[in-house]
Amino acid sequence: MGCAGLSLAVQLKKSGLIAGKKILLADREHKQQNDRTWCFWETAPGPFENIVFRQWDHAWFHSQSFSSLLELSPYSYKMIRGIDFFQYCLAEVSQCPEFDIIHGEVQSVENTADGAVLTMNDEKMHGRFLFNSILFEKPKISNGEYYLLQHFKGWVIRTTEPFFNVNEATLMDFRPDQQNGTTFVYVMPFSPTEALIEYTLFTESLLTDERYESALENYISETLGLKSFEIIEKEFGIIPMTNFRFRRRNGNILNIGTAGGRTKASSGYTFRFIQKDTDDIIGSLKDSGDPFRHNNNSSRFNWYDSVLLNILAHNKLQGAKIFTHLFKKNNPEKILKFLDNETSVSEELRLLSTLPQWPFMKAGIAEGLKNVMS
Repeated sequence: MGCAGLSLAVQLKKSGLIAGKKILLADREHKQQNDRTWCFWETAPGPFENIVFRQWDHAWFHSQSFSSLLELSPYSYKMIRGIDFFQYCLAEVSQCPEFDIIHGEVQSVENTADGAVLTMNDEKMHGRFLFNSILFEKPKISNGEYYLLQHFKGWVIRTTEPFFNVNEATLMDFRPDQQNGTTFVYVMPFSPTEALIEYTLFTESLLTDERYESALENYISETLGLKSFEIIEKEFGIIPMTNFRFRRRNGNILNIGTAGGRTKASSGYTFRFIQKDTDDIIGSLKDSGDPFRHNNNSSRFNWYDSVLLNILAHNKLQGAKIFTHLFKKNNPEKILKFLDNETSVSEELRLLSTLPQWPFMKAGIAEGLKNVMS
């Protein structure tokens, strides 16, 4: 019952496909507090529009050499709080007798000749299809694959006096020290006195909790110039950024979410890719009676992701410099469309032509040769 599982459950409910079926939702624990935040962009209302906590039509990009307030139209940058998402989805499925919910430790998932088996709390449960969003172990990375982490710690802070412009978010601020690797902060204002400040890195290893906290404190006090504030909420997360080819299907088991390769390798963005995947699964069930017929992966975009991971993993170019080139020389609409894997080849060539040519050319050739030889 993570983002992928609950997204699928809600859309199944709305699809008209569940009459006469029994659907089991399994999770480790009841969600009682907000422990994560999803940010994404859309050009129109999405399936979870009524729980969008805040949205912005303008967002700042900052680096040491370039700053700009971006006009995001036709996109809106949206934020959903984890607790709102879980409560909404559970309220939706609880209205349907077709759904059962259990909590405990998921021990294994196994394919069988006529379905799949979930083992949980030492009990085996059988189903026709099993949608698995659990990464039971770290992928075994082979030569030519990369495995970075997007890790982040966020504070929701409150000030006594109005400080934030609620109409302007910060999409990326690369002004913090880059000594640990690609490092940026984003700022999501909720009101003139409240905002989420998220310190984010793309690196191979995590920091100590003290270093995340120190970096947040320094950014708020030195970069934002805010000396007095109260921390009212904290969150921490880790997202794999890898070109490892996750196994999509194992017989009657379909892997979804990050476990199914739905996290964009070069950015860590997941929420919108989960929603696209959910639409594909529902479409497949309607068309063929099984969830396996659609695949929204694109080898072209996988190659782009691998090229960037190659550059970041080998420190060929700072992530801050890459994103500065991208946002300084391109329309924000085209960048967001590209990051959503929705651009045409001609649009992609124009974007790529604005990046430092030699590092990307070398990495592109290297990744292209791997694909030819694999």
